[in-house]
Amino acid sequence: MSYSTAKTVQRLAILFPLLIIYLLFNLSYAVEAEDEKKITNIGAIIDVNSRIGKEQKAAMEIAAENFNNQSDTHELILHFRDSGRDPFLAAYAAKHLIREQKVQVVIGMETWQEAVTVADVVKNLSDQIPVISFAAPTISPPLIQRRWPSLIRMATDGAAQMKCIGDIVNAYNWKRVVVIYEDDGYGGGVGRLALLSETLRNVGSTIELRIVLPRLSEPDTNWDEIKKQLLELSNVNSRAFIVLQSSLPTVTGLFKVARKMGFVGNDSAWIITESIASLLDPHGNYDMEGTLGIKTYYANESSSYAEFQKEFQAKYAEENNSKPGIYALRAYDTINAISQAIEGIPNNTTSTSLQGMITRSLSNYNGLSGKMQLKGGEVPLDSPRFRIINIVGGNTDNELNFWTPGFGFSEDTYRRSDDVGNVTWPGKLRLPASKGWAMPTDEKPMKILLPTYHTNFVRRISGENSNEMGKRGLCSGKKPGENSNEMGTEGTCSYLPFYDGLSIDLFCCVLENLGYRLPHEVHEFNDNNGTYNDMIKLVYNKTYDAVIGDMTVLASRIDKVDFTQPYLESGLSLIVPDESNESTWLFMKPFTWQMWVASCAILIYTMLIIWFLEGPSSPEFDGPLMNQIATATWFSFSSLFFAHREKIYSNLTRVVFIVWLFVVFILNSSYTANLSSMLTIQRLSPNVTDIEMLRTTNSLVGCDNDSFVRDYLENVLQLKNIETVESNLTPNTFSNNTRFSNNTRLSAVFLELPYAEVFMNNYTEGFSNTKATYSFGGFSFAFQKGSPIARNFSKVILDLLENGTMRELQDHWLNPSKCPTNTTSDMPESLTIESFWGIFVISGATSTLCLLSSAILKKFGHQEASGTRPEDSVQVL
Repeated sequence: MSYSTAKTVQRLAILFPLLIIYLLFNLSYAVEAEDEKKITNIGAIIDVNSRIGKEQKAAMEIAAENFNNQSDTHELILHFRDSGRDPFLAAYAAKHLIREQKVQVVIGMETWQEAVTVADVVKNLSDQIPVISFAAPTISPPLIQRRWPSLIRMATDGAAQMKCIGDIVNAYNWKRVVVIYEDDGYGGGVGRLALLSETLRNVGSTIELRIVLPRLSEPDTNWDEIKKQLLELSNVNSRAFIVLQSSLPTVTGLFKVARKMGFVGNDSAWIITESIASLLDPHGNYDMEGTLGIKTYYANESSSYAEFQKEFQAKYAEENNSKPGIYALRAYDTINAISQAIEGIPNNTTSTSLQGMITRSLSNYNGLSGKMQLKGGEVPLDSPRFRIINIVGGNTDNELNFWTPGFGFSEDTYRRSDDVGNVTWPGKLRLPASKGWAMPTDEKPMKILLPTYHTNFVRRISGENSNEMGKRGLCSGKKPGENSNEMGTEGTCSYLPFYDGLSIDLFCCVLENLGYRLPHEVHEFNDNNGTYNDMIKLVYNKTYDAVIGDMTVLASRIDKVDFTQPYLESGLSLIVPDESNESTWLFMKPFTWQMWVASCAILIYTMLIIWFLEGPSSPEFDGPLMNQIATATWFSFSSLFFAHREKIYSNLTRVVFIVWLFVVFILNSSYTANLSSMLTIQRLSPNVTDIEMLRTTNSLVGCDNDSFVRDYLENVLQLKNIETVESNLTPNTFSNNTRFSNNTRLSAVFLELPYAEVFMNNYTEGFSNTKATYSFGGFSFAFQKGSPIARNFSKVILDLLENGTMRELQDHWLNPSKCPTNTTSDMPESLTIESFWGIFVISGATSTLCLLSSAILKKFGHQEASGTRPEDSVQVL
């Protein structure tokens, strides 16, 4: 070995230990640096046994692992505690996490009761630890931020979800619903119930029954208490159910019991909120076939979501769930927001700065669940959008249409829809839509009440007296003569073979066009002391389902029952007996007395003017003064008939006379025309012309047995002397032989317009009636409040009104003889001076001017032609 080689080996022997020492030093430094990572402990309080809790746990673990793998300076450690949705267990867990695990953030809490309990505990231990809750109050209490300053609420907008339910109810015209919720022991359903009640009122619906269920544990299969609560449904007809809140064991027991009791079937509808829909496994067996649910929609097209879903499926594979819910996405976004806040904090800082950084991070954070903005301690979604789901065949994620506040239902972003989509209802029905009502069946038919007071509307008959409306083909909405189904072998409606009348025929026409069977049984209401209001009460208290007859729509009744579209207009009509107009002084009636006085005055004035103008020049006015006056009077009167024979010499007299003849022509023509009208018109007039006359004379008036008419006469028209008359009014009611209280006879009778038409059509002479100046809501059928049958009847009645069928029914039953209806018509009025004062002024002014002209001419004639005869000067003119 050479010297140089030995030297090189010697140097390497010296450098090799130094290299080993250097590498070991760097390695120990790296390990020390690793050991100095900033650790943040996060406490998560969830219900680990529920689907929501399992999804949240998996999502938070994925977010923490991703952050820990990417960060060189910070590490998140999650500490999970099970609350079982119990606020006391949640409070105990929070205290343990803070004291033992030294957590710097507390998240979770699926119920608002858990959230406020934990917030109180954290506030007492340390006001520097932020609390992020996955629940929020349905109605935010005042000063919530001041009471719990460190509490941040991340939850779905409860008000928006209630509005979505309200729109579903409105889309299918469910007027009455049943609300069911589980009693959690802390009044958690009260806020949702208040919001839902307000929303339903805004869409014209109401809560008919509220059922509160006890909370059941997982292994508990004793559903006797649920069955006991559901027995209350036998007293109501509403079959639209809304389940506001419930644990999975309770809602599972609810549907199993409801199905056995027949409440999950045809014509029923069930809606569950998001908190319940999110508990259901995608392919679980819950006996919820046809139920509608609500879930918050989120965008799932991004690469970030695809990556998260892949990791989620790997971690959550045992639950056979391929799609994370909104609760999982919110938990994932919460950990990411905390991670973002932690990365912005320098080393050796306090929890106060962490709370501030988390608040700043959540103030504008765009995560998988949507864009979030912290406002007043709450992080709502920027624009909540719900997806309606339909549980079909065990699939709990069958998606229908979207719902967005302010836009309503839509198939996608742009195409608006009227309902939630193609629903499979309970009983596996697709069409028609569920009515949400206990529809009549053969076992439990609809009980119909028939008022038999007015035979033109409802009348009990025998086969030989039946009407021929069925054979005329009107009940299929067709014109007479067209081919239509027969309504009965005797010509009556086959649905009510022992009754006829306008209301009965209309009812049969509606059933023919209704589109579905309506099993029913009828009961007569013929209580002589009963009223129509009594029938309304029987429907209101659910003794009967409907009143088919001549029921008047009134404001006082509309709050108790649902009326159909009115099929006849109604109002108060006044019927009075006529009196003869024969009079000895009928020839004086064409003119009023003022007109007669004015005519005589202008006659006398014209006579004097003619005498003054014509006397000096006419030989016929010569003689004594009395002869001149007699001649002038005769001349004036004979001119009324254009029979004058006297010769006129003065041109001024001719002017006066021409105007006078014009006046005479007008007066004579007017008098003749008015007198002819008075002699030609029927010489009968009502003995009562208006209600004021009845009021001032305190005349006895009659009304039928409907109590509202009597109340209207007393309270509105202020008539006090009132008697009740029989429903089928006859002329004998007005005869002198029929006496009522105080031994007086009726002066008038008030009837509703259709009844008055019947009376006037039967008795065309001797009576007059006024038009209905006091209007009501019309004649209609009455159903129980919230019944969808009323709306279906209304649609058919509108069709019958539009195609003329209703008009023909009305003509057949109310105006069979096509006689014109007598209405109150006074004799032609006497002519007044207001109509003739113009010609009187012209005549008087002309006469006066001629008189003045004559006087002036006479004066100048004497001055210029002295000795000339006065008559010559006039003749010159």
